Amino acid sequence: MDRLIWRRIWRTAMVLSLLVLFVLAVIYVTPLVYPFLLGWLLAYAINPIVNLLNRKLKIPRWLGVSVSLVVFAVAMLTIVSALVTRIVVEIITLSKSLSSNIDWWKNQFEAIMDKPDVQNLIEKLTSFYQDNPNYQETINGRISDTANLLAQTSTNIITSILNGIVNIITSLPNVATISIVVLLAAFFISKDWTRLGMRTSAWLPQQIMQSTSVVWRDLKKALFGYLRAQFIMISITAVVVTIGLLLIGVHYAITIGMLIGLVDLLPYLGVGAVMVPWIIYTFIYGDVTLGIELSILYGVILVARQTIEPKVLASSVGLEALPTLIAMFVGLKLFGVLGLIIGPVSLIILTAIHKANVFRDVYWFIVRGPK
Repeated sequence: MDRLIWRRIWRTAMVLSLLVLFVLAVIYVTPLVYPFLLGWLLAYAINPIVNLLNRKLKIPRWLGVSVSLVVFAVAMLTIVSALVTRIVVEIITLSKSLSSNIDWWKNQFEAIMDKPDVQNLIEKLTSFYQDNPNYQETINGRISDTANLLAQTSTNIITSILNGIVNIITSLPNVATISIVVLLAAFFISKDWTRLGMRTSAWLPQQIMQSTSVVWRDLKKALFGYLRAQFIMISITAVVVTIGLLLIGVHYAITIGMLIGLVDLLPYLGVGAVMVPWIIYTFIYGDVTLGIELSILYGVILVARQTIEPKVLASSVGLEALPTLIAMFVGLKLFGVLGLIIGPVSLIILTAIHKANVFRDVYWFIVRGPK
C-alpha cells in the first residue's frame, strides 16, 4: 500500500512538474517565437484558398501560397492606409474645431460669473478672506496645491500623448520587420503544410495525437467562433454607428464609429461608455436636436445588439453567458483590458480539454499509472 501511495505521489509530482514547465515555456518562449505562431495562423487561414488553387486550377503550391500572401498583404495595406488616412484627416479637423467648443465653454463660464448671485458670493468670499488673515495661508496653500495638481495632470496627459506618438513612430521599423518574418513563416509553413503535419504526427505518440486532434477540433470551433463572433459584433456596432452618424450629419463619423466599435468590447459599459456622456454633453451644450437623434441611435444600437448577439454567440461559440461573463471579469482583474480576451479564450481552451477527456486521462494516469 505504501508503495502504491508513493507511486501516485510520484506521478502527481511528475504531472505538476510538466504543467509548470509548460506554463514557463509559454511565458518565456512565446515572446521569442510569436512571429512564427502568427505565421502559422496566417498559413492556416489561407490554406483553403491555396488548396483550391492547387487542386482545381493545378497551380503549384508554392505559387498559390505566394499569390494568396500577396493578395492578403496588398488588401491589408490598402485597408489600413485608407483607414489611417481618413482617421488622421478627421482628427486634424476635430482638433481645429475644439477651439470653438473652448470658446463656448469660456463664454458660458463668463456668463455664470456675471450673474448677480455669483458676484455677491464672490464679494462675500473676498470679505471673508480679507477679514480672516489666519485662513489666508491655508487658502493660498490649497489654491497653490490645486493649481500644481492641474498643471501636473495636464503635463502628464500631454507627455503621454507625445510619448505614444513617438513610440508608434519608432515602432514602425520593428513592425515592418515582424510583418516580413510573419509572411515568410506563413509561406514556408503553408508550402510544406502536409509534410510538416506528417512529421509532427510521427514525432508524437498515437494517444497524444488522438487527444490533440479532439482538442483542436473543439478549439477550432469554439475559439475561432468566439473571435469571429466578437469581430461580427464590433463590425455591426461600428457600421450601425457610422451609418447613423452619417445620416444625422455628424462630422468625423468614420473615426467615431470605429472608436465606438472598439469600445464595444468593454463589459457592462460597451457603447454606453461613449454614447451616454456624448448625449448628456449635447443636451448641456444646447443642441437638443442632436441629443435626441443620438438617443434614438443609441436605442437602435441596443435593440440590434440584444437581438443579434445571443444568436451570434450561440452559433459561433456555444458557450453559456454566465461562464463567459465570469471569465471576462476574472481576466479583466488579472490582466487588465487584455484579459477581456484572455479570459474567454482560457475558458474555451479548458472546455475543449475537458471534452477531450484530458483531465480524466491525467487522473487515471495518477491513480493507475501508464497503461
